[in-house]
Amino acid sequence: MPKFIVERNIPGAEKLTGEELCGISKKSNAVVDGLGVPYVWHHTYAAGDKLYCVHEADSADAIYRHAKEGGFPADLVAEIKSTFGPETANAAT
Repeated sequence: MPKFIVERNIPGAEKLTGEELCGISKKSNAVVDGLGVPYVWHHTYAAGDKLYCVHEADSADAIYRHAKEGGFPADLVAEIKSTFGPETANAAT
């Protein structure tokens, strides 16, 4: 399944409390369980006024459906085409 990066604009996202993050996570998990399609939420980063989430699904439509049913914004959904990091510099070409 393709992986997607989801950008969510949420003022004060970096200041969400543990209790708030727990609630958001429970809601997201419940929506995933009810979608009836293959779907994996990998993780989310909170930075400034944004959440950046990595999800795996058959299509961007499934990502938008998850957002709508969960009441989450999905301001940008983009398929991740490659992943790289410092170790990539040592990869054989």
